[in-house]
Amino acid sequence: MPKMKTHRGAAKRFKRTASGKLKRSQAFTSHILGKKSAKRKRQLRKNTIVSAGDARRMEQLIPR
Repeated sequence: MPKMKTHRGAAKRFKRTASGKLKRSQAFTSHILGKKSAKRKRQLRKNTIVSAGDARRMEQLIPR
């Protein structure tokens, strides 16, 4: 059986942590920022971990 190919779109959006979890950037940061508070925009800059249910699906797109 041939090797699995990495989904390039997913590879550009998600990175693996040292423990193997998937890291992603936050949504809601590109436009309509005037109504969002400075605190909210500052917190949205941080990366976060992909939820467990989504991470199971992502494993197929980004094999180790």
